[in-house]
Amino acid sequence: MSFGQGGPQSQWDPWKPQSQQPWNSGGGQSPDWAALAEASEARNKRRRLLLVGGGALATVAIGAAVAVAVVSAGGDNQANSPTSQVPSADIPSESASAPSFAPTSAPPPLDPKDFIASAKKDTAPLGPDTLFPGTQLTMGETTYKKGPTADTKNCASASGGTLPKILTANDCTRLIRVTYSRDGIAVTVGVAVFDTEAQAAKAKSQTNKKSFVKSLSGGGVKAFCESGFCRTTSNSYGRYAYFTNAGFTSGKDVTTKDTEVFATGDNLQLFTFRQIHRRGQAQASAAANE
Repeated sequence: MSFGQGGPQSQWDPWKPQSQQPWNSGGGQSPDWAALAEASEARNKRRRLLLVGGGALATVAIGAAVAVAVVSAGGDNQANSPTSQVPSADIPSESASAPSFAPTSAPPPLDPKDFIASAKKDTAPLGPDTLFPGTQLTMGETTYKKGPTADTKNCASASGGTLPKILTANDCTRLIRVTYSRDGIAVTVGVAVFDTEAQAAKAKSQTNKKSFVKSLSGGGVKAFCESGFCRTTSNSYGRYAYFTNAGFTSGKDVTTKDTEVFATGDNLQLFTFRQIHRRGQAQASAAANE
């Protein structure tokens, strides 16, 4: 005879909280511990799977949210930019052309010759002491003593040979002379002044071996080149024509072998050119600084 309630015996379901494992009241059978352990392990495994799956879904959701936020904040072009970089303006590409600027340059320097080419611009003081200052002249290792000077508006009166006619025909306005001497050799330099460069150049082109300025003696310099042969030169620069007459103070004729006489004339010719050029430089510099 059996005891207990009638009807079908209830089955224990480990996933249902209300279910219970049946016990035999008198059979003395112990619980199935192995089955209980397996059920517990299955329950724990299922819980772990749920946690891992939920975590992965959460990570994907967070990453998607961050990507959307970055794209929304910075635009498609800024999605790969570092978060600490804040663009302040559009940066042109390397191919963009750089701005161009008009080239600038300083004005060209004034030409000294322009200031000695005509009487209109050549207005600086002029005289024997401005063209030939001091009491002596040194050229290289040679020193010449300065002698007498002269200045006249009658150009023909201070010239000889064919030169008086040439100076008069080209309207010479002034003739300045100075004499330098050394070791028995003397040279007189004559500077003829014209109103224009063209007049000076024409006068120079018309000279020949018989065109000369008169030698100037005195002040310790004996008379020279008043007769016989002397060495003469003629040149022009700007509105000036300049001449040299070199010889021996002893009156001896000059020959081609007298290199010292030629050197003296060449040195004084070069010095005169430089002095005229310096006159132009000074006036050009003054005009540039105005």
